[in-house]
Amino acid sequence: METRVKEIAERIKGLREIMEFTPEEVAEAVGVSTEEYLRHENGETDFNFTFLYKCADKLDVDIVELLTGDNPHLSFYSIVRAGTGLDIKRREGFRYEHLAYRFKNKIAETFLVTAPYREEEQDQPISLSYHEGQEFDYILSGSLKTQMEGHVEILHAGDAIYYDSGRGHGMIATGGKECVFLAVVMRAQNEEEK
Repeated sequence: METRVKEIAERIKGLREIMEFTPEEVAEAVGVSTEEYLRHENGETDFNFTFLYKCADKLDVDIVELLTGDNPHLSFYSIVRAGTGLDIKRREGFRYEHLAYRFKNKIAETFLVTAPYREEEQDQPISLSYHEGQEFDYILSGSLKTQMEGHVEILHAGDAIYYDSGRGHGMIATGGKECVFLAVVMRAQNEEEK
């Protein structure tokens, strides 16, 4: 297994132990079985974005801390020059470039996402993800086939979608080429903010 996966797994396990959570408690918060959670924590399985996002929330850390071991420090503004975002490969073939990884206490995670076109995916059910909060995706180039539970939509360059990410959502590139889009994942509001 890739070294980076092992390092992320060690950070997750270390934080869980420091916070005195059982594997069962974190598994429940992440929405996986204890056995699956332990495979991740032991570095035997790669991570997807939803798993990392929910882990970071449960462990009360920035997702960047899980990915790099560093805690963001900037609180006024942060610039990420073209091509210098934090590269995250967390879904087969997808490339996530984190565009605000240096900023602390973010209320949103911002990514430049490149979704590969795969012919074999075009007529298959799209795998759905669930995580608390809301998400905004803006298509920069190519086309994106999105599934929002039972609804399927095709988005093209210039189109945008905003949705409740606590409900089933998934996407693949369509139209014969990769799709590049801006994804903004916003945290769920605290009960006192609602």
